[in-house]
Amino acid sequence: MTEKIFFIGGGAIATAMGNVLAAKAEVDITLLTIEAAVTENINTQHVNEKYFPNIRLQERLKASTDFDLLQQKAMVFIAIPSVSVVDFIQSHTIHHESALINLAKGFGNENRTIVECLADELPNPVATMKGPSFAREILNSQPTAFTIGTKNEALYPQLKALFAHSTIYTDYSADIRGTEMLSILKNIYAIVIGVVDAQFESPNLKFMVFTRAFKEMRRILLLFGGIEETLFNYCGIGDFALTSLNDLSRNRTLGLLIGKGFFTDYISEKVVLEGRIACNVFYEELVKRDIPPSDFPIFEELHQVFNSEYDISRFVSKLLHRV
Repeated sequence: MTEKIFFIGGGAIATAMGNVLAAKAEVDITLLTIEAAVTENINTQHVNEKYFPNIRLQERLKASTDFDLLQQKAMVFIAIPSVSVVDFIQSHTIHHESALINLAKGFGNENRTIVECLADELPNPVATMKGPSFAREILNSQPTAFTIGTKNEALYPQLKALFAHSTIYTDYSADIRGTEMLSILKNIYAIVIGVVDAQFESPNLKFMVFTRAFKEMRRILLLFGGIEETLFNYCGIGDFALTSLNDLSRNRTLGLLIGKGFFTDYISEKVVLEGRIACNVFYEELVKRDIPPSDFPIFEELHQVFNSEYDISRFVSKLLHRV
């Protein structure tokens, strides 16, 4: 029996993962997107020129602008910006038995994780997939790992079977909140590593800060209801290392720009700033809980960069005095 799969979104990660699954004859894959040009491109030329120029896609990979298709029972992967997820699910009808798998990294609304928002809004089984995963690597058939976080005991075996015999490998965590939190925290600390690398070409310094940052991530994870073991899944140390140490990472790149003094209002508006948004959300939550942000010196130093007149040339020296 053919399994129906929908990806909400027609961007890089949806295209890459959809293309991996479309290699299987037993699945029916459709990317649902508001971009008519992307839909036409994929369906007629089997390429997504906007995101992956000149890379031919599987002919079984389809695209559509008809979101009413979500009324059919399917496996539904959510691959749109995190700030758009809640509005989307509130304005579209999704089959009540469809499994929802969140690929977006960031908060939903009211400082809740996206999976928490999904669970509050819909009766569907939910999961999250997070891990060290650049979309272009996935599309180029490089082995890639994700943590599947879910409390639904039946859902992980289904997803594991779906990705079996593909280039996507998985591990499992019942700590769905921790899995989501780590995918947000790693963006914050990746910016810090970028700033450090922009100012000092020192492996010693880089990995000193990396280690301290990982320790802070652990403490924040535990404070916000995650469990320590999740740090050692793919969504933990692996995703943090990828995001903070590889120049394909947007948040590391943001840190490099900040560290070189190129962080202007224009860049602030144009660059996707998951880390900056997340930094402010976590700061607000710490204050609400009467927890001094100064207990997390690396985190608080970055928050000051984003929210005050700050001499970035002093960032590393101030950090070293605090850690």
